[in-house]
Amino acid sequence: MQYISRALYRDQALSAIREAILGGDLAPGAAIKDVALAERLGLSRTPVREALARLADEGLVESKPHSYTRVTPLDTAPVRDAHAVVQAMHALAVRLAVPRMGPTDLAAMRAANGRFATALAAGDVAAALAADDEFHDVAVRGSGNFAVVATIERYTPLVRRLERLRLATPPGRHSVAMHEEIIAACAVADAELAARLVERNWATLAELSEEDPHGAG
Repeated sequence: MQYISRALYRDQALSAIREAILGGDLAPGAAIKDVALAERLGLSRTPVREALARLADEGLVESKPHSYTRVTPLDTAPVRDAHAVVQAMHALAVRLAVPRMGPTDLAAMRAANGRFATALAAGDVAAALAADDEFHDVAVRGSGNFAVVATIERYTPLVRRLERLRLATPPGRHSVAMHEEIIAACAVADAELAARLVERNWATLAELSEEDPHGAG
C-alpha cells in the first residue's frame, strides 16, 4: 500500500481551492468555511486549513481571527500592489527581449494573438486567457531574466481574476489591437515603445480593480 503524505493532501487542497478562486467559483469577497470545503474536496480539515494559510500568504484569501475567512476582494491593496509589480515586470521583460527577438518569436506572438481574437469572438474566456498568456510569454521567456520570470509567476495569481473579468467585458476586445501594436514595435526593434505599449495594455486591469464590481467591503 502506497503511503500518502499529509503534504500531498495539502497540495491537492491548495490546487483545488486556488483554481476555484481564480476561476470564479469562489467569488471575490465570498466567505470560506473550512468544514464545507473539506467535505466538498473529500478531505479532512487539516490539509484544507494548511492550504488556506498558504493562500493567505499568496494574498488570495484573508481572515480575521474568530471572525471570518474570505476570498480577497479585488479592490484590496495586495491586489493593486501585485498588479503594479506584474505590469512593471512585463514591461521590463519586453524591453529586455526585443533585442533578442527573431522571426520565430514574432510569428509566435502573431499566432497567439490570432488564437486570442478567436477565443474572444467565441466568448471563451478560458481559451482567451491561455492565448493571452502565450502572447506575453514570448517576451517573458525571451527576456532571459530568471527574476522577471519568477516574479511574474509569483504575483500573477493575484491579478488573474482581474484578467478574467476584463476579458469577459467589451474593453477586453481592445487587447487584440493593443497586441498588434506591441508586435509592430517588436518587429522594428523599438524596445522602449514596446515596453510602453505593454504597460498600457496591463493598465486596463487597474481600472477594473478600482471599479471592483464583485468585491466586498
